[in-house]
Amino acid sequence: MSGGWRVWVLASRPKTLFAAVTPVVLGTALAFADSRADFFAALAALCGAVFIQIGTNFANDYWDAKKGADTGERLGPLRVTAAGLAKPGAVLAATGVAFGISALAGVYLILVAGWPVLAIGLVSIACGIAYTAGPFPLAYLGLGEVFSFVFFGPVAVAGTFFVQAGGVGWEAALAGFVPGAYSVALISLNNFRDRAQDVAARKWTLAARFGEKFARVEIVAFLALPSAVVLGLWAGFGTVSFAEALVVASVAGVGAVAIARSVYRLKEMRTVNSMLPRTGLISVVVCLLLSLFIVL
Repeated sequence: MSGGWRVWVLASRPKTLFAAVTPVVLGTALAFADSRADFFAALAALCGAVFIQIGTNFANDYWDAKKGADTGERLGPLRVTAAGLAKPGAVLAATGVAFGISALAGVYLILVAGWPVLAIGLVSIACGIAYTAGPFPLAYLGLGEVFSFVFFGPVAVAGTFFVQAGGVGWEAALAGFVPGAYSVALISLNNFRDRAQDVAARKWTLAARFGEKFARVEIVAFLALPSAVVLGLWAGFGTVSFAEALVVASVAGVGAVAIARSVYRLKEMRTVNSMLPRTGLISVVVCLLLSLFIVL
């Protein structure tokens, strides 16, 4: 593969990997609270999730460059294929390596938890590839948010819980709405920023299809959702106490208001780049705080 290791770190988009880590932490916290946590299963789930994320990032880098969605006018972070830092074939090969590593982690989880894990893994990898590849790429059809919400939300949290506890409950699925909502908020921010370039490339994200006003509402709605979900975990399942739910919901709410203010005061699209790490930090803090309260 061409390029030094820094190029591949850049292509993996390390700042996005928390979206794969936090659901696993949350699912493990639920398993721990149920006295059924399994360190090795949790580690394998983490490895599988992170490398599916990396493989998806590599695939996006390759296919967006090939389809013309990444150009010199791009406002977001540098993409290695479009910038010529790595050969397209090398990026495609790296995609296969990343998904291959996630599959190896999946083999262990299949031995531990059974064949349902195979179905989850295959669908996750297929959707990661189909996010920007193939005749009907999800991101180009406005389905990127759906993929992000489902696979970095309920599927990731409930799947992590399943490989450790041997069962899936509504509690784990509902808890998955928290990281899932933040994943959608991040995707929506990216699509909001890239709307003009995406329209030109016929990449019909929801922002490109329905406009800036819709994109702003979408971002704010999904930033607000975690607060409601945390209160629902208290009211419906007693996952956390009312005081704990109130603390987490308040932290999530304050973060949502801060980002929402920035979104509605936005005058230069490139400013969105500064909102992404702030949103990511809010996601990490909320998910870790919720996980801590669940364990305690």
